[in-house]
Amino acid sequence: MTIAGDLFRVNLPQVLDESPSGSQELHVLAVDDSHVDRKVIERLLKISSCKVTVVESGTRALQYLGLDGDENSIGFNSAKVNLIMTDYSMPGMTGFELLKKIKQESSIFREIPVVIMSSENILTRIDRCLEEGAEEFLLKPVKLSDVKRLTDFIMTSEMRRKEKRSQKRRRSDDHSSSPSTLQSTKCNPSDSLSARLSPLSPSSMPSKRSRLQADID
Repeated sequence: MTIAGDLFRVNLPQVLDESPSGSQELHVLAVDDSHVDRKVIERLLKISSCKVTVVESGTRALQYLGLDGDENSIGFNSAKVNLIMTDYSMPGMTGFELLKKIKQESSIFREIPVVIMSSENILTRIDRCLEEGAEEFLLKPVKLSDVKRLTDFIMTSEMRRKEKRSQKRRRSDDHSSSPSTLQSTKCNPSDSLSARLSPLSPSSMPSKRSRLQADID
């Protein structure tokens, strides 16, 4: 497997669906014009305990997501997609064009991770997809280890995001129930703004790849 560029943003807006057993599962939309490849990726995703929707074209993907302008399309409330995996080379609408539609024309879906798949290892193509917001570029044939790594990372990121949101809510509730905590605190005029904010310099900030690797480790 070849991985190119940065992997995964942490802010995932969707809530995970619950399986009949009560455990959370990812809903993945897989897009590929090849019947064989659709079956392969569907099987790998189901082995990884994902809910899978497969479509054969970029146009069908937009219809499923409700981004085609048709009121009869399913739309976000029904779809609740957590990950989109699309082939790059497809007739009509390529995976790259689908990526641009999702990232540039949808405020709802633009933060959903989109993974591009291709049987061709073309550097300019990989760079172009990553620049447009693709989270990863996978070379076919996609392996079970690829899918497992992707889904595990998304699940972990979502759990951490929920935990942080819950902590913020608890802190907010504590502050609202304790009037004394709402008293304003005067800042020392001698304190500089930079000292209070303590921003990280670009050189000290870890790369996306290193942050992901740290999460996995």
